[in-house]
Amino acid sequence: MIVVTGATGNVGRPLTQALAEAGEQVTAVSRHAAAVPDGVRHVAADLSEPASLTPALDGAKALFLLLSGDLHDPGARPADIIDLAAASGVSRVVLLSSQGVATRPLGPTRIAMRALEDALRDSGLEWAVLRPGGFASNAFAWAESVRTRGTVAAPFGDVGVPVIDPADIGEVAAACLLDERHTGGVYELTGPEVITPRQQAEAIAAVLGSPVRFDELTRDEAKAAMVRFVPAELADDTLDIISAPNPAELRISPDVERVLGRAPRSFDAWVTRNIAAFR
Repeated sequence: MIVVTGATGNVGRPLTQALAEAGEQVTAVSRHAAAVPDGVRHVAADLSEPASLTPALDGAKALFLLLSGDLHDPGARPADIIDLAAASGVSRVVLLSSQGVATRPLGPTRIAMRALEDALRDSGLEWAVLRPGGFASNAFAWAESVRTRGTVAAPFGDVGVPVIDPADIGEVAAACLLDERHTGGVYELTGPEVITPRQQAEAIAAVLGSPVRFDELTRDEAKAAMVRFVPAELADDTLDIISAPNPAELRISPDVERVLGRAPRSFDAWVTRNIAAFR
């Protein structure tokens, strides 16, 4: 049995589906009750209280670990989840980390994530680490403004990074959970091309078949919006990257294709699949 945390999110949902379609027994974990694919067990748990995960880990062989925002806060102890998994008999953990661990190693949230990666390596468990860059699904933050006002508001409109479709992350995670050849692998996950926020707005408009205006935010305006959902330090780390990506953050990684045998999906493909959210 495989446990998927964050199972109702943009990465966890396609991962859960992929594992179920592969015939695996899956336990989907989220904070609240949620619909899951047929045959998948759901357990409500709060990762900030690791003991609440104990029922989900009963009989599990593998764990996909995705941290919620509060587990990036100072004082959080996500390594306790790894200890609990080991004590529960889990043999393999796939951790969703961040590209910034390698590209911005001195950022506060990156230091904490590196420590968690190190705790996993030292745990004695089989492991794999996924380090994605920016998510295509961050564009969901624009859905309401596109629907109601035909606008996209974002900072740094003409600065791009190779955003990745979360479905690709989910498929790579499934491969790492199921195939021992990926044990000890560290995979940097990006999309196939650099794309700016302004170009993302244009892609949404093209699929909609109607104009979408781009409004550029200041960094302070963008941070004020972000801190409603993530810790301030994580917002700052993210804004540092998207305002001035370094060469490593602009690199198109081969790792999605290396694992899946195909190129990563484009932002246009992500928009086409999710256009209902913007109508």
